Amino acid sequence: MSEKQKDSPNINKNIHPPFVALFYLVVAMVLQRFFPIPFEVPAIGRTIGLGLTFIGFMLGVGAFIEFRKARTTLDPHGSVKMLVTGGIYRLTRNPIYLGFFLMVIGFPLNYGSLWGFVAAPFFATTMSRLVIEKEEAYLEKKFKEQYTGYSSRVRRWV
Repeated sequence: MSEKQKDSPNINKNIHPPFVALFYLVVAMVLQRFFPIPFEVPAIGRTIGLGLTFIGFMLGVGAFIEFRKARTTLDPHGSVKMLVTGGIYRLTRNPIYLGFFLMVIGFPLNYGSLWGFVAAPFFATTMSRLVIEKEEAYLEKKFKEQYTGYSSRVRRWV
């Protein structure tokens, strides 16, 4: 086994978080098309959806900036060089996944669909089981007390 294979989370190589989020977005939009929830989203709700989508995107940008500062990888399948705990990571351990979660709610809401509210908990559960738990086990093994201290101070989602 190569060094790279040893020093990475045990996440299935076919699981890519942006595609998981996109899957749940598509599911929400398809459900709206074929099984519309009989409730019209008012204009303010659509605006809130746009805001949630924007906030979700900005969480990802904030995470990207912190990873670049730390000169480590954003790839959930890769080996990290250091534990990122600054910037947006002071508020949540998973700002990118939280951003995707907000987008899964916000994007359909902006288009008048409430199905994002139904899809979002499934997205969160999928991400927790298939990605986050494995990332956390890897980070705890690699960074030991530094990670356990960080995880005791900062919540997984919010």
